[in-house]
This record gives sequence, structure tokens and C-alpha cells, in this order.
Amino acid sequence: MTESEDKLRDQVARQARRMARAEHERPSLLAQTTYLGTLGLVLVLPIVVGAYVGDWLDGLVGKQSVHWTVGLILVGVLVGTINVYLMIRE
Repeated sequence: MTESEDKLRDQVARQARRMARAEHERPSLLAQTTYLGTLGLVLVLPIVVGAYVGDWLDGLVGKQSVHWTVGLILVGVLVGTINVYLMIRE
């Protein structure tokens, strides 16, 4: 056999091992569902907390204001989006 055939055989064997390992390590449906649920929670929780805290602060002001509520909801969207990005990046 020539050197190029040996290199090709080694490369194919390495790729076959990688494919077998990837198939074996593939997450189950339950693990994928749990991951997606966690992503949703990480996104929604800061938004809900921002809405409740903003409503509470608007209640302290005493007027019919929604400035704190809207502002903290937007901050919650930003924080939630950053959390999801960081979680996916891991």
C-alpha cells in the first residue's frame, strides 16, 4: 500500500470513531427537553421579576405611572437574553 492510502485509511478510521462516539454521547429526548425548559425559564424569570418589581415601585410613586414597570421589563428582557446566550455558549 502506498503512503496516501495509509493516510486515507487512518483518516476514515478516525472519522468513524468520532461518529460512533458522537452517536453514543447524543443526549436523550428527556435531556433535550430539560435543556429547552431551562432555557425558557432563564429567559422568562428576569422578565417576570422585572414586571413585579416595576409594578411595586410604580405603586410606591402613587400615580398611575408605568415607567418603572416598562423599564424593568425591558431590563428583564435584556438580562434574560444575555443569560440564554451565555447558557447556549457553554
